Amino acid sequence: MKSFRVALLANLKTNAPHFEGMPEDQWADLDSEKTVNSLVEAIRSGGHTCEFLEGDVTLFDTIRRFKPDICFNICEGHFGDAREAQIPALLEMMRIPYTGSKVLALALSLDKPMTKRILHWHELPTPAFQTFERADEPLHDDMTFPLFVKPSREGTGMGVSGKSIVHDEEALREQAEAIVGRYKQTALVEHFIEGREVTVGVVGNLIGPVARRLPENENAPRIQAGLHFLPPMEVNLQPFVDSDVVYSNRLKVDLADQLDYLCPAPMDNDMVDELNWLAAAIFRVTGALDVSRVDFRLDAHDDWKPYILEINPLPGLSPGISDLVIEAAADGIQHAELVNKILNAALQRYGML
Repeated sequence: MKSFRVALLANLKTNAPHFEGMPEDQWADLDSEKTVNSLVEAIRSGGHTCEFLEGDVTLFDTIRRFKPDICFNICEGHFGDAREAQIPALLEMMRIPYTGSKVLALALSLDKPMTKRILHWHELPTPAFQTFERADEPLHDDMTFPLFVKPSREGTGMGVSGKSIVHDEEALREQAEAIVGRYKQTALVEHFIEGREVTVGVVGNLIGPVARRLPENENAPRIQAGLHFLPPMEVNLQPFVDSDVVYSNRLKVDLADQLDYLCPAPMDNDMVDELNWLAAAIFRVTGALDVSRVDFRLDAHDDWKPYILEINPLPGLSPGISDLVIEAAADGIQHAELVNKILNAALQRYGML
């Protein structure tokens, strides 16, 4: 196995800027020193040299000093509506290889309404939706209650709580106003799919070259060669039903080590195949690379029909608690092996292996 110089690029919570009036969960997406250290050690266990570099404006200098062969990128970024794409854009400008999706895919997937527009165009199932720049905008005719309100460009369940589910216009207006005011961005309002929430992790790359489209012939073989699908995972929310009826930021961050993760999620093989196909489809049409996690809701009122909520091309990699890590463990893949699988997928994509 060849050895490479790998720069782990991340944003530490402890290094994040602070500003007046910022939400309490402003930096919920960012990583802890424990996570960063575990990733560095995982990459080193693969026989590589690895150092952590903070993914901010200092990177332009530090990366030239370290001279990596490739970067392992998990940078969430700090500011801007395409913040996850900023470090990859810098790396491409400097012609330095990196793991994970490229600039356009990262910018697209962070913007949930834009992602849903792509899904809608490809006729992939996603809940009906509308964006609100102001709380008093007219509600579209196809938007039926209950509805779900959340920020358009946040992750880790930020802005999501039991109050996100609204059953009338008064609650809708109140929650939309709260989201717009708190996060200074449009609120995404979508039809709430009552049922199960399931996530599917994917590692690898579609055998290419791959266009960002689906086969026009619906009877054609489903294209998913080159991807390794991890077992679907479901979080048992029953113990928290009095406070958290959805997979909220509080559960994902504050109570992550207390949750009951069902992985593999209890479902038949046909449903697993359908989720895998849909995960491959959104991976394809968004241009994702190397790794992603796709979130679904299964409709309890329509024979558990799956609806795509979003794709996360920068899934968390915290040992023991991140969804992708739990799914990999259920597949017999431990943390260090998972990290190196992602790294190897990128190395192969660049022709370095």
